[in-house]
Amino acid sequence: MDCRPPHMTVTTIAVIGANDAGCAIAAAVALAGYCTILEDVSCEMLDRAMKAIKKSLDEFVERAELTTEERDAATLCIHPENKIEAAIRDADLIIETVPEELEMKLELFTIFDKFAKPGAIFASTTTTLSILDISDVTVYRERCIGLRLQDAGRGVKTLELTRTELTAADVLGACEELALRVKRELRVNWDLAK
Repeated sequence: MDCRPPHMTVTTIAVIGANDAGCAIAAAVALAGYCTILEDVSCEMLDRAMKAIKKSLDEFVERAELTTEERDAATLCIHPENKIEAAIRDADLIIETVPEELEMKLELFTIFDKFAKPGAIFASTTTTLSILDISDVTVYRERCIGLRLQDAGRGVKTLELTRTELTAADVLGACEELALRVKRELRVNWDLAK
């Protein structure tokens, strides 16, 4: 009998917030071939974000870090959306990148819980708040995790996860696969909230 947790495949990622962090995550996951939905309530922010991502990808081509084909493929993977319900409806992984305000994050996770498809992973880029506290508003707390792309210096790029005592094994597995695909060193921390 196979006791391993069921394998979860992530194909579509919704990034909530078209700020600098959201742009960086959207570009990284699109380059890895994920269908990427970049959401922001502000159409102006979305337009600015899409231009910034295109400029960044163009610079990678100029530095010969990407081919024009890779850039074009990544650009086609990113879809802007200004309605959160539409952005998250088909996403396997939802990553919020909004400011470090607990109430704002709780409101988002409540929306994720209501409109996301069954089994979707809810991730927060928080560095100061407890994932356990944020997940408290959701029914499926085992689907919640902290997830950040970091530049650790000296060319070391990491994908840092913050798991809770409730985080499911298949959520960790899907995030480990994400780290491989975005070519990041994986670091896993525990949420120390009690």
